[in-house]
Amino acid sequence: MAGGQERILRGRIKSVQSTKKITKAMELIAASRIVKAQARLAAARPYSERITDVIRNLGTAGAGRGQPLLESRPQIGTVGYLSITSDRGLSGSFSSGVIRQTERLTEVDRAEGRRTKLFVVGKKGIGYFRFRDVAMEESFLGVIDKPTYENAKEIAAAVTPAFESGAVDAVDIVFNQFLSAGSQRLVVRRLLPIDTEALAEAPTGPTADYEFEPSADGILAELLPRYVEARIFAALLDSSASFHAFQQRAMKAASDNADELVKTLSRVMNRARQDTITTEIMEIVSGAEALRQAKRPGEDLLLDVVQYSGLSNPRSSQN
Repeated sequence: MAGGQERILRGRIKSVQSTKKITKAMELIAASRIVKAQARLAAARPYSERITDVIRNLGTAGAGRGQPLLESRPQIGTVGYLSITSDRGLSGSFSSGVIRQTERLTEVDRAEGRRTKLFVVGKKGIGYFRFRDVAMEESFLGVIDKPTYENAKEIAAAVTPAFESGAVDAVDIVFNQFLSAGSQRLVVRRLLPIDTEALAEAPTGPTADYEFEPSADGILAELLPRYVEARIFAALLDSSASFHAFQQRAMKAASDNADELVKTLSRVMNRARQDTITTEIMEIVSGAEALRQAKRPGEDLLLDVVQYSGLSNPRSSQN
């Protein structure tokens, strides 16, 4: 029985070591992808900053009146939530945090008499809400691993018309903001209507006096949808970098746990092996002592066995 237990433990140790090889490889892959995601995030930041500066200058010139994407509704009856989750697991609480935050926000809205509509990015979020029969306006797959600007345009094409038509009175984004490889933050930001106070912030550097052709309002009407796309694209890039950071930490924790489990199982296996060896030694010593006691002078072991079994003396029968 002890030998069988040792074989089982040895098999479990090999299985854990094989799993550790996989988690270690995934940790290294995620670490390399974090660097690429950070580079893409940094490369997209200048475009977002420049388009914000242009819209701010247009607002300074008096443009913006009557633009539907800038108009706040007097009463918010329906809120849309753009929740950005992942398409794959093994990433800790990356998707579950976004899902829980979205559920809390929708519960608060419903308690206050507002309706909600969901726009979900990622297989994890889609599967979660679909399993619970929660209606989704739009869903998007295959985005987070390597988001592109076309993905942002596709999402904006679903969200912006819903706001312009009055189907929703406001749209918030729920996503993981990437701060560093070791720090990410779950945030909720207002996407629509566009925050005019943020656009009205005074620039820190010198400003130029622009002349707009054909008109400031016409240019602003073209730029505002691009601004929405840029903000969605930035949120997707943040989520992509955060996903790889979450996955790296999760795989590192799994590798560390595998090391601890191997140590524990090895300790148990060695203890079982020692118990087996001790038992065998005791059996050998006991057998040797029994033989030594049986072969003392003046005693006949064969005669004792025959008498105990009730048979006649074999030596007398031979005579």
